[in-house]
Amino acid sequence: MSDSETSDEGATTPSRDWQRYYCATEGRPPRPTLLRALAAFAREGLGAGGLAVDLGCGSGRDALPLLRAGWRVWALDSEAEGLARLQRQAAAEGLEGLTAVLGRFEDTPLPPCDLVNASFSLFACPPAHFPALWSGIVTALRPGGRFAGQLLGPRDSWAARPETSFVTRDGLDALLAPFTVEHLEEEETDSVTPMGEAKHWHIWHVNARRSS
Repeated sequence: MSDSETSDEGATTPSRDWQRYYCATEGRPPRPTLLRALAAFAREGLGAGGLAVDLGCGSGRDALPLLRAGWRVWALDSEAEGLARLQRQAAAEGLEGLTAVLGRFEDTPLPPCDLVNASFSLFACPPAHFPALWSGIVTALRPGGRFAGQLLGPRDSWAARPETSFVTRDGLDALLAPFTVEHLEEEETDSVTPMGEAKHWHIWHVNARRSS
C-alpha cells in the first residue's frame, strides 16, 4: 500500500478558496494511513463502535469511511464549509455517530478516544502550540489506541512558513516515544497541489499504537 499523497494538501491551505479545494478533492479515497489503522484494529477484533477523532477532517474524506465502518467520529475542522459538506453527506447516507466540531487545534480539547486520525493537517498548528496539541493527542488516546497521519519534515517547502509546524527525524522519534511504531515512511518529492501550487513535499507517514 503506497502512502504517496503528494498531490494532496490538508488543512494547511492558506488563504485559499475552500469551495474550490473541496470540489477538487471530492471523491478521493481514504488515506492509506487510515486504512492501515483500520486493518490493525480489525486484526484485533476491535474498531466498530469505537471513537475516532479526525483532526482537520475537511469535507470527510476519512471521516465518512470511518462512519461507514461503524465508528463514532468526532470531527474537528476550522472551516465551516467542510463540516457542512461532511454533515450533509453523512445525513444523505443515513450515517450515525458523527459529532462535527468547528474549532482550531490549539483551542479545542480532545475527548478520550481509540483513534486519532490527522491526515495532512497537523502542520497547520502554529509551532508555539504544537507541543500542547501533541500532548493532547497522546493523553486522549486510550492504551492500545492508534495515531494515523502525517507530520511535515524540515525540507518541505512549507517548513519555512512561520505558521507551519515541522519535525526533524530526532524530533519525530521523541514524539513517538509513547507509541509502538507500526509503520513509518518518509516521502520527499515534487508535485502540484489540487490548487495548482508547485510544491516540494517532505512528509512522515505515521501509524503508531499507544503503549499501555
